[in-house]
Amino acid sequence: MKDILDRLDERRASARGGGGKRRIEAQHQRGKLTARERIDLLMDRNSFEEFDMFIEHRSTDFGMEKTKIAGDGVVTGWGTINGRSVFVFAKDFTVFGGSLSETHAQKIMKIQDMAMRARAPIIGLFDAGGARIQEGVAALGGYGEVFKRNVVASGVIPQISVIMGPCAGGDVYSPAMTDFIFMVRDTSYMFVTGPDVVKTVTNEIVTAEELGGASVHATKSSIADGAYDNDVECILQMRRLIDFLPANSADGVPEWPSFDNVDRTEPSLDTLVPDNPNKPYDIKELILKTVDEGDFFELSETFARNIVIGFGRIAGRTVGFVANQPMVLAGVLDCDASRKAARFVRFCDAFNIPIVTFVDVPGFLPGTAQEYGGLIKHGAKLLFAYSQATVPLVTVITRKAFGGAYDVMASKHIGGDVNYAWPTAQIAVMGAKGAVEIIFRADIGDPEKIAARTREYEERFLSPFIAAERGYIDDVIMPHATRPRIARALAMLRGKTVEMPGRKHDNLPV
Repeated sequence: MKDILDRLDERRASARGGGGKRRIEAQHQRGKLTARERIDLLMDRNSFEEFDMFIEHRSTDFGMEKTKIAGDGVVTGWGTINGRSVFVFAKDFTVFGGSLSETHAQKIMKIQDMAMRARAPIIGLFDAGGARIQEGVAALGGYGEVFKRNVVASGVIPQISVIMGPCAGGDVYSPAMTDFIFMVRDTSYMFVTGPDVVKTVTNEIVTAEELGGASVHATKSSIADGAYDNDVECILQMRRLIDFLPANSADGVPEWPSFDNVDRTEPSLDTLVPDNPNKPYDIKELILKTVDEGDFFELSETFARNIVIGFGRIAGRTVGFVANQPMVLAGVLDCDASRKAARFVRFCDAFNIPIVTFVDVPGFLPGTAQEYGGLIKHGAKLLFAYSQATVPLVTVITRKAFGGAYDVMASKHIGGDVNYAWPTAQIAVMGAKGAVEIIFRADIGDPEKIAARTREYEERFLSPFIAAERGYIDDVIMPHATRPRIARALAMLRGKTVEMPGRKHDNLPV
């Protein structure tokens, strides 16, 4: 019996060694952790249970039968993060460059199926060179099976992809169909075709970082929801993110102990909005002073910075926040901001996470670039997402809410449950100057008349009480009472139920 146990220990040690000491050292020299080191850091201590440690590929072409390594380039299993079950797979770059083979794909498929049966989140750690060329169509078939499972799991369990090295070719489509993608600066990149192919086809000379690095995907393409400086920081932030997310679409949001008084008021908010309506202020200050203990997990921070999205907690329960950012483009809605917010709203609705919306929006961004870029359809995505949402929706208008953007930002008309306004709120078709120049076009040559008309318009329309008189605003609240008023509204809405008409699926304006 001892001989058998010793052989088991030897095989386990061999499998855990991955591609060998030399390749592990090369991985460390690149500033990257190995697959198992990443999992050990991600999971609670001693909680990870590995599956399919001894699997090997079955390929016999091109001499592959002579090079078999246990695990076949991916580590799979489950464990806990702060006591909650999470499934994980981590591609091992030290084994065949982490490339996907038929058996490699089967390992991932098994863990995806187990995560779905257990209704628990799944995290994929990517560090791989794409399909294993020696296996041809078998590898491509494996990709297709993984992709199909990503789609089936969408909206059922949270799926998170973390790009921690190369991610190219077929490998990029699985992350693209998950809920969140995060990258590591300088060591990770994503692209469908690499720099060499780009040079051959288009004659462009570009580096991997310029083509698909974290700096590109977190700021320009919006593929990545965040980028971190190194593997350790990235993984620790994933542990933090999981704490905000429900295990599945039916479980409801997690509830954590909070030492922050739910009735806490913030007197400093009474002076947050400047007297000058054209002067900006930081909407993140409002979010941080509203959430429990100032803990806010922002997503897509460097993309479309004119809108802020992310998770916080109120009374210990997760809440999604959407807020116009007056510090950037005056908080205007454009193509990028609309897409960014729409996807976040849909995620929150899929997983029954209540949404709080802070509104300070002067309208949609004008110009040919926006119109040619499809602003109408992108704006409609956000409108569609809010209109379709059945989760509790609480809206607070802090200052401007002009034009169609007022409607789009979770107004009462498209499904907002509780809509508040600060006394500084201005709700109108447009700003006073533009409105007066249209209504009283004949008086444009008389500055005194225009000034008088402008004051009249401001008094008549740029006030929250006009909307409140019609029931479009439920109450005009004091800014310092924002947190307790939101908390009470969310508590009241916990049992919210909405009946939607039966259909196969909607036709989102993608």
